[in-house]
Amino acid sequence: MPALFPSFLAPLLKRLLLVIPTLLLVSMVIFSLLAILPGDPVSAILGQEATPEAALALRAQLGLDDPIYVQYGHWLMGVLHGDLGRSFIDRTPVLDSLMQRLPVTIELALGSFVVAILIAVPAGIMAAARPRGAVSYFSTLVALFGMSVPHFWLGMMFIVLFAVKLGWLPASGYVPFTEDWHGNLLAMIMPMVATGLRESAILMRMVRSSLLEVLNEDYIRTAFSKGLKDWQVVLGHALRNALIPVVTASGLMVSGLLGGLVITESIFGIPGMGKMIVDAIFQRDYVMVQGGVLAAALMVVLVNLVVDVLYVIIDPRIAK
Repeated sequence: MPALFPSFLAPLLKRLLLVIPTLLLVSMVIFSLLAILPGDPVSAILGQEATPEAALALRAQLGLDDPIYVQYGHWLMGVLHGDLGRSFIDRTPVLDSLMQRLPVTIELALGSFVVAILIAVPAGIMAAARPRGAVSYFSTLVALFGMSVPHFWLGMMFIVLFAVKLGWLPASGYVPFTEDWHGNLLAMIMPMVATGLRESAILMRMVRSSLLEVLNEDYIRTAFSKGLKDWQVVLGHALRNALIPVVTASGLMVSGLLGGLVITESIFGIPGMGKMIVDAIFQRDYVMVQGGVLAAALMVVLVNLVVDVLYVIIDPRIAK
């Protein structure tokens, strides 16, 4: 590991240098898009029957009567000091809301990813080891089915079967892990499996195709000619070299899950960050939207950092 440290550090530093301009660009784009969207936060807060005087006073209080670049400058200075602003609706600090919602989304995303990995990797390996066998054809069929079925429909079917018909699991709701780990598991198992099954279909095809390509290399044929067993060649020689595209797909998957679980959270009544952002959009709570999107962008950047580090660990030649 000490020999890997310089090559481990190089891609990490490159990515770290890109974090600030990336987040700055994301914040500028989101701030600009929210400014041109139809709707007025003041009307959403006070209602359509508010007097012009009350509307003007609230706009001044919220700083909405300033030019857009002035509003952005004030917000950016607050972010640099660790203050993401306060919600237009209930005046709670955005950072506090994120700290409450973010762990829920991270738990759901990582749980869904673990489900996908546990299904996709063994199925992909077995399908690649016997490309013309029954397992390969069956896994391909299941993968096509998984990519074709929307996960929200699968989630609703899970609710009907396991919550309504069988009564094994709660239909919706969330219990923090620190308060009741058993209740947390019961509440999260259906949304994790419903989302993870779809993601596993995509990942399984990636594992299978990548492993099949590696198994056709000359050094793999040499390993077979030495009399090694199939599982020794696949697991000991081929799998490591087949992981690079799988790690790329996994990174994109986790990034997508962290920012795209709003439908799952809405179906199962999970108070995650995605649901918070969508609710804030409908309420014209722009400060909450900006903070949520900035947090999502930061998580995506961090996931990319981890992926770059895993590249070097799997194959140190990448950093050369």
